[in-house]
Amino acid sequence: MTETTDSLREDEAPDSGRFRRASDAPHSHDPQALPSERKRLLIIVNPYATTVSDHLRHLVVHALQARYDVQAVDTQAQGHATELARRAAREQFDVVVAFGGDGTVNEAANGLVGSQTALSCLPGGSANVFNKILGIPGELVDATEHLLAVADDWRPRRVDIGVVNGRYFTFSSGLGLDASVTKRVDRNVRLKARYGPWFFTWAAIAAFHREYLIHPPRMLATVGDRTYEGVTTIVQNATPFTYFRDRPIEVAEGADLHSGTLAGGILRRASPLDMPSVTWRAFSRRARVARHRRVTSFSGVTEVLVRSADDRQLPLQVDGDYLGEVSEARFSVEPDRLLVVS
Repeated sequence: MTETTDSLREDEAPDSGRFRRASDAPHSHDPQALPSERKRLLIIVNPYATTVSDHLRHLVVHALQARYDVQAVDTQAQGHATELARRAAREQFDVVVAFGGDGTVNEAANGLVGSQTALSCLPGGSANVFNKILGIPGELVDATEHLLAVADDWRPRRVDIGVVNGRYFTFSSGLGLDASVTKRVDRNVRLKARYGPWFFTWAAIAAFHREYLIHPPRMLATVGDRTYEGVTTIVQNATPFTYFRDRPIEVAEGADLHSGTLAGGILRRASPLDMPSVTWRAFSRRARVARHRRVTSFSGVTEVLVRSADDRQLPLQVDGDYLGEVSEARFSVEPDRLLVVS
């Protein structure tokens, strides 16, 4: 964990498990030293995120200290953000700010579900989907100024959160082609950082031609009392599905953070004849993916079951992070379980 004068480290005293400033002695912390209106804010920083640097990290921490009691910790490994967020909730922080990509936000959310500590975020990744869904600006300077203004207009609210096989997701999860794309992108972090959405486009084309053009993995998706066969299933808790730069890419219709339900789409076939028109609809401002003749859309449901139709494992992603392969995925939604502030 990187230590700086603006950062925290986890106290090394046995059984402590508390955050403290790297420059503070254990006996020097006085909870009354700061004005009572200041909110306690923990920034969880992913130092390997696409646009995060030490310089930006210091600038953000310094700026937020004007209105918050700020503490910051770098993540060290996958899953670390969940542990840090869970600890922050136990210590009754007012807000945890995930500074990284959607994967960092997802991990932080998994540590905060059901708690009284709010989640917020700062853009540090290539897409920053949940960041934009919450109405936080996509540029870091603007987003930091936005969080400073939030301190004077503190209005936390509860939103729904999706679940798949016990893992929470903030806006989307999927099996099939989109998860295969995510897998390829996650294997090439440098290219992802350098080329952004264009690298995602290349990964999508490569995944389709190598894995889905001939004999793609098949799946059975049960929605309500009906079962559909397909090659990709996307389930959303919010919309949009993702962004290409600042352009929203829509898949599901009816997804909303306050609906208490899920929405999504099932791509029944992925042929060279179908995919160009599906892609065109994804980028169109008028046409809808959900209305493509090879797509079955659904909304207003609380459970979705997807299982392999041919004994092959299915790739799974949540919030743009590849989780691995599964034979079955059970989706559900937990209404009003995540506190957010934006």
